[in-house]
Amino acid sequence: MTNSLSTALSDMPPISAWLSDMDGVLVKENRALPGAQDFISALEENGIPFLVLTNNSIFTNRDLSARLANSGLKVPEEHIWTSANATASFLSQQSPNSTAYVIGEAGLTTALHTAGYVMTDQDPEYVVLGETRFYDFYALTTAIRLIERGAKFIATNPDVSGPSDEGTLPAAGSIAAMIQAATGKAPYFVGKPNPVMIRAGLNKIGAHSEQAAMVGDRMDTDVRAGVEAGMRTFLVLSGSTHSDDVANFPYRPFRIYNGIGDLIRYVQPTSN
Repeated sequence: MTNSLSTALSDMPPISAWLSDMDGVLVKENRALPGAQDFISALEENGIPFLVLTNNSIFTNRDLSARLANSGLKVPEEHIWTSANATASFLSQQSPNSTAYVIGEAGLTTALHTAGYVMTDQDPEYVVLGETRFYDFYALTTAIRLIERGAKFIATNPDVSGPSDEGTLPAAGSIAAMIQAATGKAPYFVGKPNPVMIRAGLNKIGAHSEQAAMVGDRMDTDVRAGVEAGMRTFLVLSGSTHSDDVANFPYRPFRIYNGIGDLIRYVQPTSN
């Protein structure tokens, strides 16, 4: 299944770099989706730059690479780009080698340490909120008071909930809303749908938006982020979006396909 493409997008140069969402595109319920490994292998064999994206900031790139391997998908850690990576990149550009009070897990703290940030609760420049499985009342209280005293409020991603085997889990967006309600200060969300995450990823692999494509299973995050970054976007129906849902949004993907395996036709060898 495909949708019509616009003249402007069809006139863009051939796709020479790819960004792909993870859950619902490459894996689902801890299993690689049909065609996912074939797609990744085609990119590697043709020397095409690519990144696998996720708004999840809990795990390090190495952890995620191992988890994907357990799902039957081989993705080297250097090809993974998380909201934690994007947040560290953003902060290192905004205020290099600064300080932050961090609520999050290894994925976020590792990324910030690598970017040269010092973690502290003593007058930090930023309060940075990421995903975590253990929200602590003392930590939340500390974050609120630091923001009241002038710390800038950053959050890795706006997702308000996430799935688990037992049911819905609160995510960073829900906790950010609680802190905002207490402080009156809204956070700056770095992860999708903010195109900042997309553009930082493109910079990482040396790609330009006009020659890159974004693959996702959600209109409100993946497709929106790609559209706002000026990329061609591919919506796959293997995740959380049904084809009838597309009409509910004021923007459209470049193409719609049933799954990632249908996109292998677009993978072309680089000219290098």
